[in-house]
Amino acid sequence: MSTTVEKPYQYPVTAFIGLGNMGGPMAANLVKAGVQVLGFDVVPEAMTAARRNGVHVVTDPLDAVVQAEVVLTMLPSGRHVISAYEESPGLLSAAKPGTIFLDCSTINISEAQQAAALAQQAGFRAADAPVSGGVVGAEAGTLAFMVGAGAEVFNEVHPLLDIMGARVVHCGENGLGQAAKICNNMILGISQIAVAEAFVLAEQLGLTDQALFDVVSRASGQCWALTTNCPVPGPVPTSPANRDYMPGFASGLMAKDLGLATNALDEQGVDAKLGRLAAAIYSEFAVGDGAHKDFSAIITSIRDNSAHKGAQ
Repeated sequence: MSTTVEKPYQYPVTAFIGLGNMGGPMAANLVKAGVQVLGFDVVPEAMTAARRNGVHVVTDPLDAVVQAEVVLTMLPSGRHVISAYEESPGLLSAAKPGTIFLDCSTINISEAQQAAALAQQAGFRAADAPVSGGVVGAEAGTLAFMVGAGAEVFNEVHPLLDIMGARVVHCGENGLGQAAKICNNMILGISQIAVAEAFVLAEQLGLTDQALFDVVSRASGQCWALTTNCPVPGPVPTSPANRDYMPGFASGLMAKDLGLATNALDEQGVDAKLGRLAAAIYSEFAVGDGAHKDFSAIITSIRDNSAHKGAQ
């Protein structure tokens, strides 16, 4: 009687382009799981940190891509992604047949679709997989991935995403991962403002933060922006409000994501007044020091403006 011994799963060699606050810990988690990661970033400090975490860093991104089966990009904007793909010579010029281009940046839906089309036209495969969970989730390997790709490509990248995240959702074809991310963050931005406004109103009415939290956290106003990201110190000890609003998820990134949502609203002709208003509020808040604070710090702006109006 013969027995069949299954071979251990072999993770694909992965080129990781963009080793910043999010990409760095994501790449480190891949290495811990046994993935061969070749990394590149334009910031020397990011390269040094990645090297300490076991990433094989290279001085030319093409040196990583030429060896890879998956090219993962985590870059600031769609412009950076498309430029990285296209610039002469770009990432697409160095990849070997069958390579999957996996973009985990948060960018415009149209840019994600353009990047996928560029990869596919060059003979490769593509997926967009933006993340939710912030730096804390990236470090802990508990990110949520929203994936836009064909079923075959989704199945191939799923094991890598499983290492870096706690939840991986296939949202549909290319670009629809970005669509899910943008819709989610529009809800989040609106709800965080609503929670902040409610706490400021409660303060003016003489209601304590704890009393409001105790009521709303068990009532119809309950939401993540309250029970996890409570904008006042005390009721949720782990919320950024207890650490002088150290992010977390920075207001500058929320302003960026709401700007992407506004672009999509305009492209699709959707009448979404609250989404546009939330984008304007965070855009103004992120002009100054607010950009580097957690997005729950929007309560400080609401409180300051309320006090100012009350003094008039």
